[in-house]
Amino acid sequence: MIYQYPGVVEAAVIGIPDEKLGESIRAAVVVRQGEKVTAEDILEFCRQRLPDYASPKSVVFVERLPRNPAGKILRRALRET
Repeated sequence: MIYQYPGVVEAAVIGIPDEKLGESIRAAVVVRQGEKVTAEDILEFCRQRLPDYASPKSVVFVERLPRNPAGKILRRALRET
């Protein structure tokens, strides 16, 4: 879903600890160089297209998503960002 937003190159969602909910959704997003995208832009885009329980509650922007040698996204490494 987040890939559909203009200027987003790649994205991944992860669960992060949340005191109230136990876990909440965070989106890690790589933006195309030169594009202006804000966390609020991504959150609003998701809110309009996804149910509340499936929408990210926060966004972190990264230069690239960490991957293992096989190309899989290292979600554990993303939790530490």
